[in-house]
Amino acid sequence: MNQAIAKADTLIEAMGWIRRFRGKTTVIKLGGSLLEDQTALHHLLLDVIFMETVGLRPVVVHGGGKAITQAMADAGIVAQFIRGRRVTDESSLKVVEQVLAGELNIELTEMMERLGGRAINLSPRTTCVLHGQKLLDPEYGDLGFVGEVTSVDRDVIEGLAYTDQVAVIPSLCYDDGGQLYNVNADTAAMAVAQSLGADKLVFLSDVNGVRSDENDPKSIIPAMSAEEARELISSGVIRGGMIPKVEACLETLDRGVQKVHIIDGRLRHSLLLEIFTTDGVGTEIHA
Repeated sequence: MNQAIAKADTLIEAMGWIRRFRGKTTVIKLGGSLLEDQTALHHLLLDVIFMETVGLRPVVVHGGGKAITQAMADAGIVAQFIRGRRVTDESSLKVVEQVLAGELNIELTEMMERLGGRAINLSPRTTCVLHGQKLLDPEYGDLGFVGEVTSVDRDVIEGLAYTDQVAVIPSLCYDDGGQLYNVNADTAAMAVAQSLGADKLVFLSDVNGVRSDENDPKSIIPAMSAEEARELISSGVIRGGMIPKVEACLETLDRGVQKVHIIDGRLRHSLLLEIFTTDGVGTEIHA
């Protein structure tokens, strides 16, 4: 009986958050090692289905870096990176499109359907909602068919949300001439969140958030303002690979998204714990 009461108490705690975020859009960025971990992915997609069921409007944007690298290796193509960005020539682009639009995007939507949700894959093979141009940045050099998102078909994504379906979007875009480009999944998620006026953007990572001591998982900072985040970067508390993640969060806040979260997607039901509990499990950065 005590266990049943505890479950009821958890639901009551969640009720306030559900009422607060009902009807609000949350963009969830999936990628990296999470797509290789079937158990973690299973629970994350259950979380997404729960969010939609109780009235939130989740949108999933995904990459597929590790799967792409493996597929390129199987095809005899050597992966090349410049400052962390994948160089994408014509043969590489074919592999990227096959993995993102032909495999992962379909796998994610079908998995959600099997789990009882309703999902639609919005890819270049169905309905492409990301439009952009070739990424031209002297800092990175010529990366080939790598692009940046310049516009998002907001009406298509919102139309699905109104019919209780979750949009699942791969990080690929077309330009005005019909050329396909590979896009960094973080920046694609940022563009979608900005276009939709999302209340939240969640970056699912393999760390549990921003830490005051990067080697101590218990030193997680549960919440901080954008100003505090910039101070922590300047003081060296935030350093290494966490800097670009936090800088991406700050850029997203500057574009009108209300809150950005960094959470460990490997933790079972981390999405629900972050959004529907008082303490959360990751780091929330707000304006």
